[in-house]
Amino acid sequence: MTSLVTENRPHEFPIPAGASEEAVRWIEGIYGDGTIAKKGAFSREWTVDMAEDVYKAFHQALRYPRGAVGRGRRRFYVEIHPEQLRGFVDLVDHPWVRGVSEAVLGPDYQIVELGFDIPFPGALDQPWHRDFRMPDETKRTGRLTSLAFNLTAVDTVDAMGPFEIAPGTQFDQSDAFDHEMFPAKDLWPRYEERAVRKYPEMGDISARSALTIHHGTKNTSSEPRPVLVLGIDAPGAGNADHHDMAVTRAFYDALPERVRAHLSCPIVPELQQIEQKHDIEGLMMGDA
Repeated sequence: MTSLVTENRPHEFPIPAGASEEAVRWIEGIYGDGTIAKKGAFSREWTVDMAEDVYKAFHQALRYPRGAVGRGRRRFYVEIHPEQLRGFVDLVDHPWVRGVSEAVLGPDYQIVELGFDIPFPGALDQPWHRDFRMPDETKRTGRLTSLAFNLTAVDTVDAMGPFEIAPGTQFDQSDAFDHEMFPAKDLWPRYEERAVRKYPEMGDISARSALTIHHGTKNTSSEPRPVLVLGIDAPGAGNADHHDMAVTRAFYDALPERVRAHLSCPIVPELQQIEQKHDIEGLMMGDA
């Protein structure tokens, strides 16, 4: 049996002095189960606009080499620029998003990624995985340095292949993790026993540690299941290096100052189609 190391799990959660009761719950959730959520954060009308922008960006990305990358059979990931999402400011300036980001990552958190995943009909089970290698700081101290926020574009039902997450596994380590991201198959029972299948509805938002072990499941429906992804880092986490998000000067100048303060991307004269860097090779090695 593959050995597992979880000694870096912090004995006490890093709760800042003076944190509100709500902030404490958020921190306990991210460091405990590895995921938290807020129902009805956005209106259904707002979510319809989000879905339209996602589909527009997806069809545009398909015209370019590596505009979209595979995440398994009939699954794709596309990174986009903030200007491609009409509700970008609504999203990143939402009190829950700001509050969770500051509580978990500190007041100088950085917005580093905006994109979406789409599992289409026929998508199969992904292998259990985390989204990137565990950072050295997390290995040494147990501090989590990034968050992934997810927003569904549809009311999720079982046939669509819901997201499954294994709570409390964000600190799992093993020499047998392929690419330090994919647990060996003899560890899968650990994740299957803990698996919680998520059924978010339009307007809901969740936040999780991208290190918490998870996977997408089979989409046996006739509908795709797009999910918007917002990536936020603590200072120095380094995930911005894996992304090419950019903004134009006019867009940047129109942003509220408290959004500009957290935006970690270049200002460019003209936006270019993003060539996807965040390719998770193991998801293309064959579906479970």
